[in-house]
Amino acid sequence: MNLEAFVLGSGGMMPLPNRHLTSVLLRREGELFLFDGGEGTQVSLRRLNLRWKKISAIFVSHTHADHVTGLPGILMLSAQVDRDDPLVIVGPPRIAEYIESSRRVLDMYINYEIIVKEITEPGVVYEGEGFRVRAFPLRHTKPCVGYCFEEDGRPGAFHPEKAEALGVPRGPLWAKLQSGESVQASDGSAVHPQQVLGDPRSGRKFSYVTDSLYFPEIASEVSGSDLFVCEGMFERDLAESAKEKKHMTAEQAARIAKAAGGIKKMALIHYSPRYTEHNLKQLLKEAQEIFPETVLSRDRAVFPLEYVD
Repeated sequence: MNLEAFVLGSGGMMPLPNRHLTSVLLRREGELFLFDGGEGTQVSLRRLNLRWKKISAIFVSHTHADHVTGLPGILMLSAQVDRDDPLVIVGPPRIAEYIESSRRVLDMYINYEIIVKEITEPGVVYEGEGFRVRAFPLRHTKPCVGYCFEEDGRPGAFHPEKAEALGVPRGPLWAKLQSGESVQASDGSAVHPQQVLGDPRSGRKFSYVTDSLYFPEIASEVSGSDLFVCEGMFERDLAESAKEKKHMTAEQAARIAKAAGGIKKMALIHYSPRYTEHNLKQLLKEAQEIFPETVLSRDRAVFPLEYVD
């Protein structure tokens, strides 16, 4: 089952000619999940040829303009295609007010159901077949949350030679064993999944953190991520400015990734507009000194999340 993250925008505060505002889209076997929707989100969706009507849920970190100004366009665009399923929007307090006021003031034509869920406490905020999305608090100038998209664990690898040795013939019984059911061997004895399966295997994990003061507890939330998308808005020389504005430096993001353990890759995002494409390399350098598996997010970059076993 494919799992990919598409960076629709990587900038913070204001859009630039080649850098839209922060937005990341996760595609899992054709189903789409949007994390934030800054200005320019629709442009990247078009350029990546992504089918926006397949967006099942939108997860908003907070209601600052550079994270939500692209949402009204997405809502109106979704009314121009055949959509039968409801659209779920999840976010901190006041996201419902923002969506409702946008619909009213802009006199939006909406021909599908919109379900808005406001987060009142940390925990699972959305579930689907084989996965869940969990929210946890961040520390910004207004209520803000981070998200983890976590797949269920998978059964261990199936060993056909063990099944044959135990008298289970090739066919439907093998499928039952692989799905966790016990079966009856040809001699009438019971064969259990643990007799023919290897150790359980983990699912994949995607974590998204943006617009937050640095604090070490974030590490425990994002531990084990295959891809950790984290704001790295400033270089270390501007650490005091970052603290004052309740943002992070690239170096602080790397500290979180290193402390978390098990992170395969970190992608920096939400850059200050002060940084040109050329001097983003300084942010990358400072992060890689602490967490070498760091890359820069770029608009329309694609990150596949692969199974490790």
